[in-house]
Amino acid sequence: MKRFMDLADFERDEVVDLLALAQRLKDHPQPDVLAGKVLGLLFLNPSLRTLASFQAAMSRLGGSSFVITPGQGTWNFELKDGGVMDGAAAEHVREAIPVLASYCDALGIRAFAAGRSLADDLGEKQFKLMSSLCDKPLVNLESAANHPCQALADWKTLDDLGVPRRGRFVLSWVNHPRALPLAVPAATVHMAAQRGMDVVVLRPAGFALPDAVMEQAGRAAAASGGSVTETSERDTALAGAHVLYAKEWGSPIHYGDGEAEAELRRGLADWCVTEPWFRTAQQDCHLMHCLPVRRNVAVADHVLDGRRSRVVAGAANRMTVQMAVLHRMLATS
Repeated sequence: MKRFMDLADFERDEVVDLLALAQRLKDHPQPDVLAGKVLGLLFLNPSLRTLASFQAAMSRLGGSSFVITPGQGTWNFELKDGGVMDGAAAEHVREAIPVLASYCDALGIRAFAAGRSLADDLGEKQFKLMSSLCDKPLVNLESAANHPCQALADWKTLDDLGVPRRGRFVLSWVNHPRALPLAVPAATVHMAAQRGMDVVVLRPAGFALPDAVMEQAGRAAAASGGSVTETSERDTALAGAHVLYAKEWGSPIHYGDGEAEAELRRGLADWCVTEPWFRTAQQDCHLMHCLPVRRNVAVADHVLDGRRSRVVAGAANRMTVQMAVLHRMLATS
């Protein structure tokens, strides 16, 4: 494996095999397998779980890592091609990424959506430029429209919980003070479809996921025996659900327009997960969320702290599956 950019790049059986490796490494640690290997981590945006879990994963396999956060102890980076660099950015990614790649055996890059053009962000314009500059194995630590590491950890969490392959998986929009990127919802709906689940995207009017995201998920579902539908009817969506995956995202129809987005979400405070949401779901329906989560805005305290919540277990699986990704990339190279 030279690139881990998108679960859609892999067949379902390949993902299942990678998850089996993750479990083997958890059950039978290999603390020296990556001795002498170096992982570079470039974070153009904030992180808690991704940063800590990749450092821990590399360490547990015997390797080391370094972290670069532009503007914090390093020069600010310029991502735009053809720009005149007369502002705060002193270093262009065209030089920075090849240099960083020369110092390590694999590189991970985190670069959120620019949030101005939906077409550019769905097309991963910035990430594709940076990817093209790296001649080492590369990991997507979250890009404009994808978060494969989160999706892989979520798949393992579903397996750990014994959720049926053809179980009902509800990805629900939840409230947030501002528009958030589409990376996690796009990765999540594809993951659940690729696993073979009956996926329902639950969202209020104006927050339907982009057609390109839904079409890709639909193709994954067709290949795996699952299904993908969407609705704004909460009880209908959650009827018989095994999993409620809560996630915030911005409105594609008002992409980049903060004022219109704020107006659209006005009056949607009831899109905060509370126990009554589960009245038509399976009795043991699980709550999942990628974190961080706004308590009592996106999900109520009593749900996050209650018997349904799997948010901490899901976050723990980030390190587990990322060990498998790093092992597959570097153990035989």
